[in-house]
Amino acid sequence: MDYLEKESRVDSTKKDLGLDERERLILAEELNTGTLLENEHKMGENESEYENLDDRDELTVARIRELLEAHNYRDLKEELEEDTYPVDLADMMEEFDQKYLLMIFRLLSKEAAAETFSYMRSDTREELINALTDSELAEVMDEMYLDDTADVLEEMPANVVDRLLMATDEETRAEINALLKYPQNSAGSIMNVEYIALRRDMTVEDAILKIRQVGINKETIYTCYVTERKKLIGEVDVKELLTSSESKLIEEIMDTNFLYARTTDDQEEVARTITKYGLIALPIVDHEDCMVGIVTVDDAMTVLQEETNEDISIMAGVSPTEDSYFETSVWQHVKSRLPWLVFLMLSGTLTQLVMNKYEAALQIMPQLAGFIPMLMDTGGNCGCQSSTLIIRGIAVGEIEFKDLFKVIFKEVRVAVLISIVLAIVNGLRILIMHQGNPVIALVIGVTMACTVVMSKLVGCILPLLAKKIKMDPAIMATPLITTLVDVSCLSVYFAIACAFFTQLRNI
Repeated sequence: MDYLEKESRVDSTKKDLGLDERERLILAEELNTGTLLENEHKMGENESEYENLDDRDELTVARIRELLEAHNYRDLKEELEEDTYPVDLADMMEEFDQKYLLMIFRLLSKEAAAETFSYMRSDTREELINALTDSELAEVMDEMYLDDTADVLEEMPANVVDRLLMATDEETRAEINALLKYPQNSAGSIMNVEYIALRRDMTVEDAILKIRQVGINKETIYTCYVTERKKLIGEVDVKELLTSSESKLIEEIMDTNFLYARTTDDQEEVARTITKYGLIALPIVDHEDCMVGIVTVDDAMTVLQEETNEDISIMAGVSPTEDSYFETSVWQHVKSRLPWLVFLMLSGTLTQLVMNKYEAALQIMPQLAGFIPMLMDTGGNCGCQSSTLIIRGIAVGEIEFKDLFKVIFKEVRVAVLISIVLAIVNGLRILIMHQGNPVIALVIGVTMACTVVMSKLVGCILPLLAKKIKMDPAIMATPLITTLVDVSCLSVYFAIACAFFTQLRNI
């Protein structure tokens, strides 16, 4: 290799990796000593250097940083391609500043770069977008699936969205805009318009040839869809194609008994359908029954994970957010938590009113006050147990509103058995610790039984009612149920105490 050729290669590498002049000189030295691989073909010839994968260092953030600082770009490129999944690499890239982030990204192949880009956090994506050239950005956008591209655009600020759209061709831009117009949380908003469509009059040989020609650009090829004038009339999987005679027509082997969803269907229902029937993808049709896209199993998993995170947040009395814990600012945390806390604090006024009503009773028998926290806590815990199980049953489609009386009957039986055990244990505790006489133990035991039954009923009924009136069942979870049970528990407690103790009856 002559000097001019080496210089040309150094300039090219410097441009690709974003290196300064000092690093350029180091690269030139590496070229002279033959430590930098000249092209991908020669890199493949040196694979025997690592005959045993165990001899390699595990690719971690520290390992990547070490290779970058040592300017060992050949080994880093090789390890990135062979030892790292895109989702793991996206996590590791969060640890680097813009300079190293750009260098790592430019060492990836186009396909790996696009997939890694789709897994990145929105702030890291934005930082990378601002650093990439227009041509590099266009390559990434070309390699990404349309549904992933639409997801990225929804998270980006307007100026970044404009630049991303400018990096796509007119046809792709129109398809992306169509996806963005569907209602949020609908099947249309998460579907992928890249699927393989076959005609019923095609032969198996023709179908396989088409899959070979266009399959590389489709998100999945395992299920192909048979359409006629854009209307979905059947589906056929690759297994059927590969095991059938090449001369057979598609209409002879296609399955006409198939599942589908509409663009306006809720994305959570679509995800549940995919999970329930073990589908790789579910076809999506519009209001005219024309096929417009598919929702794949990976998208379904993402939807279910997001819905679970949302339910957990609501059950904890926190407004759901799409950002991670560390991505969310302190002020955003305050805004998401404060409304529920204010509501629950004000709802505690009801508990105060009940206490004020029976203030005279507490003055006559102050020992009654000592049992209030234990009764309220037990009631709240029982209600939360029931609500959690019911909300889970609703989430997985096991329990519906029509099962209300069946659920009530079961929870009452559970509550009766639990209340008997808790009342006996607590009564013995009161007598052994000399916290009251047998009458007080009886009052607490009866109150305990009533509280447990009542809280179990509240915990199982409220989520089902919420589902019936099109509300999120998770809203009727721990915070709200605890507040309702506290008020009911106090009312029942003092009513029973007044019935047992004559000195309290006139209060």
